[in-house]
Amino acid sequence: MDWLISLAMFLVNEILSQPAYLIGLITAAGLIALKKTAGQIVGGALKATLGFLLIGAGAGLVVSSLAPLGGMIQGATGAHGVIPTNEAIVGIAQAQFGARVAWLMILGFAVALMLARFTPLRYVFLTGHHMLFMATLLTMVLASSGQSSVSVVVVGGLLLGILLVAMPAFAHPWTKRVTGNNSIAIGHFGTAGYIVAGATGQLVGKRSRSTEDMKLPEGLRFLRDSMVATALSMVLIYVIMSLVHLAKAGRATAFKAFAADGGSAAGDLGNYVMQSVMQGLRFGIAVAVILFGVRTILGELVPAFQGIAGRFVPGAVPSLDAPIVFPYAQNAVLIGFLASFVGGLVSLGLLTWVGHPAFGLALVLPGLVPHFFTGGAAGVYGNATGGRRGAVLGAFLNGVLITFLPALLLKVLGAFGKENTTFGDADFGWFGTLIGNAAKAGATGGVLVMLALGAVLLGAAILFQKRVVDTGWDPGARRDAFLPREAPATSATAVAEIRVHAKITPPPGAPVPPPPPGQH
Repeated sequence: MDWLISLAMFLVNEILSQPAYLIGLITAAGLIALKKTAGQIVGGALKATLGFLLIGAGAGLVVSSLAPLGGMIQGATGAHGVIPTNEAIVGIAQAQFGARVAWLMILGFAVALMLARFTPLRYVFLTGHHMLFMATLLTMVLASSGQSSVSVVVVGGLLLGILLVAMPAFAHPWTKRVTGNNSIAIGHFGTAGYIVAGATGQLVGKRSRSTEDMKLPEGLRFLRDSMVATALSMVLIYVIMSLVHLAKAGRATAFKAFAADGGSAAGDLGNYVMQSVMQGLRFGIAVAVILFGVRTILGELVPAFQGIAGRFVPGAVPSLDAPIVFPYAQNAVLIGFLASFVGGLVSLGLLTWVGHPAFGLALVLPGLVPHFFTGGAAGVYGNATGGRRGAVLGAFLNGVLITFLPALLLKVLGAFGKENTTFGDADFGWFGTLIGNAAKAGATGGVLVMLALGAVLLGAAILFQKRVVDTGWDPGARRDAFLPREAPATSATAVAEIRVHAKITPPPGAPVPPPPPGQH
């Protein structure tokens, strides 16, 4: 019997507790269920394992590239400053919580399938990287509050499963307004921003014409490349903060900012500025590595999930990534991105002036990637119900949300609240903060409060589905009375773009949503 015990301990300690191996095994199991060939199963499992290792490698680069910036912000403003980047904080957390994250994600997806099968919320969430991100957030929040590993996985899995079917339901009236039909739902945890944008459009856009009647300059379209946008934003932030730090702290102190982690201090002003530029570029590379790792995992894992879901929940509505709505209003994407970024800058000013002095909130610097994805989608939702005014104001409010909510979230992340990065999209902020504060009620009390919150969210979603979605409520009907509704893009070209998830989706470096069920 000793050999059996030794074998069990080996499997638990050396395989099932190692997240890279665990992800590979999950992928293999899904591919076996889909009756793939042996070569496809082995290749898919290995690619998923390698993808997870890439995430860890990229996370190390993120930490090293952000370390000098954190010191600069602290020296320049006296406050903790962060750059919200989902991939970065997830990569950092994997080293400590990787196995729990994997088990929580598996349970959460299973719970979501059960809810989609047996409740009116027939949405199958297929944005795999956001499943991974939310699973990581829940693990971090619950573990930081002192919950046991079992509670983290079970409670977190139940909460994740509820979110995966509830959030697409809450956004669905506005999603149908964008797409013109019930073929897809939004499966992205920036949903609060999209709902706010759509509701704002209803309020302000009664007679405002569509953004698609405008012609925008081609010179701005390079910002749609996520790797370029990330590197550019970080270079600008690094250079600006380095100059502010230099002016406030003086050369002797400022030039030492790059000496941390084995780096070398700047020799002169030119070297100081160019080291800032290089650190910004390194951050862009680090995020690209993490994104490539995420895409490598999901390229194998999502089809397995999708195939299983298609058999278990026939006729369900697929919930897909934010770029799925981009082809319906391409000008609104760019307008929304810029308006969201301005909202982030205004909110940063408010945090600096009021939030940090009065409440001790960290300074959340606007990053181009979260503002591009969520701001662009918010622009599409705002335009669908309120034209140009809806796109601008709705996306602006999205920018406010993804600045203040991450600042509040940092308060419940424990030791991870001191990292120089955090989660960037709206739903991570409000739900993570809510659950984090509920978890403080203690081991038993916290679990009960969190489960009660999950039950309330699920009940509200079911009620909303029955009373609002299923009755066909159109949030843009009021605008239609004053302005003939422009039909969504349904030309042959647009449909082709939608089916491949849009040519304007940021190219290599950003996760691409999976194809709809039936297309592989």
